[in-house]
Amino acid sequence: MDAQSIPGTNKSSDVQLKKCVTIDRGADELYERWKDFSKFPLFMQHLVSVRPAGLNRTHWVAKGPNDTQVEWDAATTADTPGKVIAWKSMPGADVPNEGSVHFDPAPVHRGTRVTVTLRYAPPGGQLARWVAMFFGEEPDKQISDDLSRFKALMEAGVVPTINGQSKGNK
Repeated sequence: MDAQSIPGTNKSSDVQLKKCVTIDRGADELYERWKDFSKFPLFMQHLVSVRPAGLNRTHWVAKGPNDTQVEWDAATTADTPGKVIAWKSMPGADVPNEGSVHFDPAPVHRGTRVTVTLRYAPPGGQLARWVAMFFGEEPDKQISDDLSRFKALMEAGVVPTINGQSKGNK
């Protein structure tokens, strides 16, 4: 991913992430679930909604800093069934971003390796990223957690949650 390919970003403040998880399911099944972007809020807690916005386009709404919301439109830039999906935000995005997800056979027929690569320009630049990290909003961990929830959804059919559980002694 070329830093200049993301509108409004520069190398010093871009966040670049790459995470991988092995899921005990076939690549085609995982690809089909991933391709349904409207279901992302089921396993990506920072997303409010994703909806179709035209041919190969989607509109995204995510939770932003300080109880705000950020929005952007994205275009699918690569789509090979069972192999890869890639995207790039459109000009004017609150959070310029691009990324891809690859579905590769795991060694010894043990499912599929799902690898997500993401680069984005955080709202407010590097300073805002440091403040977010201070308050526990680490993008690296968020992506790992999202992939763990996707794995649980695909292998067990549900996403683990603590919602509705008691909080214990006060």
